[in-house]
Amino acid sequence: MLVGRDTERDHVERSLADATSGHSAALVVRGDAGIGKSALLDHAVAAANGMRVLRGVGIESEAELAFGALHLLLYPCLDRLDLLPGPQAAALRGAFGLSSDAATTPFLVGAATLTLLAELAAEQPLLCVVDDAQWLDRGSSDALLFAARRFQVDPVVMLFGVRDTAVPFQTPGIEELRLQGLAPEAAAGLLDHHSPGLTAPMRARVLEEAGGNPLALRELGAARLAAQREGRAEPAHQVGPLPVTRRVQDTFRAQIVGLPEACQSMLLVAAADRFAGMDTVLRVARAVGADTSDLDAAERAGLISVADGELTFRHPLVRAAAYQCATHHQRIAVHRAFAEALTSPDVLDRRTWHLAAATTEPDEAVAAELERTALRAQRRGGAMAVSAAYDRAGRLSVDPELKARRIAKAALAAYDAGKPDRAARLAVEVASLTDDPGVIADVTLLRGQIEYERTSPVADAELACQAARLIMDSDPERAVVMLTEMMCTGRDAGALPLIAEGGRLMGELRLKPGSTVSASAAAQIRWGDVLSGRPENAAGPLREVLGLGREQDVEHIHRVVAGFSGLMLAEDQATIAVMELLLADVRASGALTWIPYAQEVVALAQALRGDFLTAGTCLAEAVALSTEFGMDVEVAVLRATSVWLAAVTGDEQRCRELAAEVLPVLEGKHAVGVAMTAWGLGLLDLAAGRYAAAFDALHAVCTGPAKNDFLIRAVADLVEAAVRDGCPDRVADPFRALERWALSVDSPAAMALLRRCQAMLEDAEEHYLAAIDLCAGHDGRFDLARTQLLYGEWLRRRRRRGEARAQLDAALAGFTRCGASIWKERATNELTALGERPAVLADDPLKNLTPQEVQVVRLAAAGLSNKEIGAQLFLSPRTIGHHLYRAYPKLGVTRRIELAQLGLG
Repeated sequence: MLVGRDTERDHVERSLADATSGHSAALVVRGDAGIGKSALLDHAVAAANGMRVLRGVGIESEAELAFGALHLLLYPCLDRLDLLPGPQAAALRGAFGLSSDAATTPFLVGAATLTLLAELAAEQPLLCVVDDAQWLDRGSSDALLFAARRFQVDPVVMLFGVRDTAVPFQTPGIEELRLQGLAPEAAAGLLDHHSPGLTAPMRARVLEEAGGNPLALRELGAARLAAQREGRAEPAHQVGPLPVTRRVQDTFRAQIVGLPEACQSMLLVAAADRFAGMDTVLRVARAVGADTSDLDAAERAGLISVADGELTFRHPLVRAAAYQCATHHQRIAVHRAFAEALTSPDVLDRRTWHLAAATTEPDEAVAAELERTALRAQRRGGAMAVSAAYDRAGRLSVDPELKARRIAKAALAAYDAGKPDRAARLAVEVASLTDDPGVIADVTLLRGQIEYERTSPVADAELACQAARLIMDSDPERAVVMLTEMMCTGRDAGALPLIAEGGRLMGELRLKPGSTVSASAAAQIRWGDVLSGRPENAAGPLREVLGLGREQDVEHIHRVVAGFSGLMLAEDQATIAVMELLLADVRASGALTWIPYAQEVVALAQALRGDFLTAGTCLAEAVALSTEFGMDVEVAVLRATSVWLAAVTGDEQRCRELAAEVLPVLEGKHAVGVAMTAWGLGLLDLAAGRYAAAFDALHAVCTGPAKNDFLIRAVADLVEAAVRDGCPDRVADPFRALERWALSVDSPAAMALLRRCQAMLEDAEEHYLAAIDLCAGHDGRFDLARTQLLYGEWLRRRRRRGEARAQLDAALAGFTRCGASIWKERATNELTALGERPAVLADDPLKNLTPQEVQVVRLAAAGLSNKEIGAQLFLSPRTIGHHLYRAYPKLGVTRRIELAQLGLG
């Protein structure tokens, strides 16, 4: 009976109604134990007329079983796996132990869960209910929350019941409905219904103790009524600090303790393994001296029910109380009996955990079993289950070195599972357990990666350096990975001494000549030269690794090195090509945490070449994923590029709002992000004619710690601001740095910027013409339009009207194509000053689409089906169809086939 929950019931029923009309909903029902979460979820199931219902539940004692809860939830639908894209179907089979063909990743399991639920919803509206979600194993919870956040227009409702616990179960991005205690009138009505006949003082006491908690009202009321009828003494009055949940659990414990010992033993057996069928429960019960007849008293007391061969506890707190009431030795005996009873290959993990629970002293045989369980969980992609198994294996290890290695693996898996605090604690512990340099190096690098988000990239770089030093002689290729972490994070921070030290250490490594690893190391050694303003000998190694980045089977980290090398060379198109290979790899494998880093590089390259729409689309996906993964610093770095984009497209309000948001996160930590933000603010002032302000902002970029990174391209804007403000002499040093870089890397984009600066500083037409030719040669559309605008202005001042008009018309067309509205306005003003009426040009047809619509439309134009697009973007096919439906009228088309004719690549 659902009492006093009219508002909450209406909320849930609206969600169900919306789903039947094609609108997805996800809702977390949160509150204390017994507050009515399960009753509200039961009401949703009862009200789900015409909907398919899937139900699942989390069990605290089974949180170590990777994807166990998800398997039970989806078990009725496993015959539909063949409907999924191949990699997703394989991921679910692997996660559920149905196949051992290949290892999977948790994010691919999440994508597969999304697609499978979407396929079910395509046949019939779907309600997915998961109670006690706080006890789900991490793999199951991640997969279900991943899916819940991505449903948009599918007829799917996902409801999660979450109990408040000491460590809150986080559900970012999903609406929450918090249940409070019942109102006094409703609480009194519920108490009177379940416990009629309480004396007035006793009734008032129960209402006070229960605090409106429905379970407490029923259980405390029943206990007081029984005491009143039997003439027993009342327990001490306990209003105050004792939580309601504790009071209720104490009531359950009192009921269980009052049962015959044999009944208590039987309840302990049932509580110790939620997955065990009655046949297994009976075997274990007999082993500990109990049988099913001993359950009669518990069933009469209403603590359990037995139906269709399945035993169900009335409430999770009853299960917990049944387990906790037993003595330590009783629990060990039951777990040992389960370990002996569970012998089939499909229950090896449960058997191992029972064995571990029954083991109180170091035991290498049990530790080895747990390690095998960890390896199986690793193949399934259940990182938190891997961590738990390795951790327990470490605690039971006899050999101190084995203990250290196993706990180190537990730490690494905890980090992969998104548990940095646990990972850091375990990593510190490992360092005190062993002298093995390889093990210490791994956990030291891990600590650095955690510190990147906690403190700064510098802290990460310093710890990565410590890690690499430990294994430079024994494992040089692994040392390259650690030094790459040092170089990348040192570059982020603009920490030149760390970059120099990383390059020096790279040079000492004995690496196989001609390999991708050695090429990556050689390129990073030259990063130090470029970033220190000595780029003369860097172009060769940087171009070599950029070329190798386009080959097959290159490790992700070395493709990232190739991407940043390409940015330093101003080889934007080659950089994009390498990063697109990386993106294809990680989308196919489900290694989603790499997507933000790859898209960061793509967005920078696309922005600098003038494809602002694509850059914004890349950033939108990267920000969404980084936010989901809790990568706060990376979110701020990505938004720094959005500051730049908002500036060049003329959105001053968004530009300044974003800058105010990211600078507090990045200042003192991430020099490149700070400089990118300042560049955007400087460009905003430059385009608006605020030259003094523009000079100040751009001068900070061009003289700051990240000045020789790809940000050296900002020198061209600084020169323009200085010339416009009448102080060209103030840019001599930054110009010489730009000249040195451009001549060294000798790319068309770099040389075009150099010639544009020379044109402004020397007032020389030949440099304008050369710059225009260079920009056109590498498709630098924004730089081309900027140069044409400057040249057109130069020509107009010399009264060469026809030539000026041609350049200004071209600049106007270029800015229109880029979507650079503020620069488009400048070109228009120049044409008006010539007495010309500027042509009205059509904007990019994609301009009015959302970033996700842009992604979907481009993939559809390339010939991909909705299911194929959904697999790439981790969305349901129906959501893809919805995006296309919304995009068609904005593009002026009515059919999919027309997309290919719009030239949307």
